[in-house]
Amino acid sequence: MHYTIIDVETTGRTNRITEISVFKYDGKKIIDEFTSLVNPNCYIPDHITALTGIDNALVVDAPEFKDIAQQIIDITKDTVFVAHNVNFDYNVIKNEFKLLDLDFDRKKLCTVRLSRQLLPGHRSYSLGKLCTALQINLVDRHRARGDAEATVILFQKLQEQEKAHDVFTHFLNKNNKQATLPPNLPNQVFNTLPNAAGIYYFKNKKRQIIYIGKAKDIKKRVLSHFYSKAQKSLDMVRETADVDFELSGSELIALLMEDAAIKHHFPQYNTVAKNTIKEFALFSYQDRNDVMHIAINNAKTTPNPIMTFFSLRDARLFLERVCERFGLCPKFCHLQEGVTTCSHYIIKNCKGVCKGEESVENYNSRVTNAICEIVTQNKDVVLKEQGRHAQEEAFVLIKNGTYLGYGFVDKSEQISHEEALEPFLIRQKDNNNVQKILRTVLQDFGKL
Repeated sequence: MHYTIIDVETTGRTNRITEISVFKYDGKKIIDEFTSLVNPNCYIPDHITALTGIDNALVVDAPEFKDIAQQIIDITKDTVFVAHNVNFDYNVIKNEFKLLDLDFDRKKLCTVRLSRQLLPGHRSYSLGKLCTALQINLVDRHRARGDAEATVILFQKLQEQEKAHDVFTHFLNKNNKQATLPPNLPNQVFNTLPNAAGIYYFKNKKRQIIYIGKAKDIKKRVLSHFYSKAQKSLDMVRETADVDFELSGSELIALLMEDAAIKHHFPQYNTVAKNTIKEFALFSYQDRNDVMHIAINNAKTTPNPIMTFFSLRDARLFLERVCERFGLCPKFCHLQEGVTTCSHYIIKNCKGVCKGEESVENYNSRVTNAICEIVTQNKDVVLKEQGRHAQEEAFVLIKNGTYLGYGFVDKSEQISHEEALEPFLIRQKDNNNVQKILRTVLQDFGKL
């Protein structure tokens, strides 16, 4: 079996290659080598130059990746792609080929993961510290050829270890998903992840939470991050050293748990709206002709709102459903302004109050019914959900139209009224995202 032991240097965040080194190895000795600087056609940040010594002037006359692509294809053909933290180098090269509309597909071996299996007990498995511990002479650290050459020596040492053949074979198995795990993530951590609904936390070496996600199947969803080729995922996976989780029982509870956890921890790889969200409210009034209107206004200036929303769009969509269900007039619900009679593109069942074809009394009766149903049915809601195990049930509590939180109750508990849920309630804050989540679940107006 032949191997190509590879290292790349990149521009950092954009991950365009600035240098590549490939050693072709037949299992006993190096039989070929290709090393080249690469012009990334983009700016190399100062902090990358400080680390690698590669600056913009050094690569200005270097070949572009497209100029050396065929040489890389040729030297790596029918070989196993080997690197220290292989997913990084492999995905960087694969993405460069993707920019040229070319496929690049090779079997992979990671010397970090191999080292963890065959050389256990080291405090760090970074290339520099591992080379120091194993007395491997590492010249030109953070340059492609120096790092690749040291990786060749490390690879040779790994081959010499007891059970090396079995470990190599295990990681080369295409069906072995563990081969795609981040190099800093121990196998046993991944193996403990459940195939169940909940939220998960990616943590770095300092045990800091760097990403929070939710899933119907935690293990499957976590694994999907390791297959992702998106730059954000590549960066995140490189930092991941631990994955923690909390079970939720259902996807709805997982969504609510995820929202609360993200807003509590503000992980660097989650996008979170930190600004205060403007609230909007439905309210009603009677005009000089005694016609009852339902309108939307800023919640701060609405003393007795029928219902509040965290976005104008959600308020309008909800009001459209109310109009459609109760046959209300879009003009008098302020979904159409400046018109004599309504002509809404969706709501066609207005009974003609705007044209004088229906009495104000009849119309107002339907408006009153609509308001009454919104207020009463949306006031207090308990949503029952699946628990985290067979002997448990979960619930989501909405009171006076406000989300209060969720909880878990053992099925042996006797719950006869809403107040009995209070001891089990895990209180949470209401917000725009939570309202969207719950509005989706409760979008059938009859359940509001």
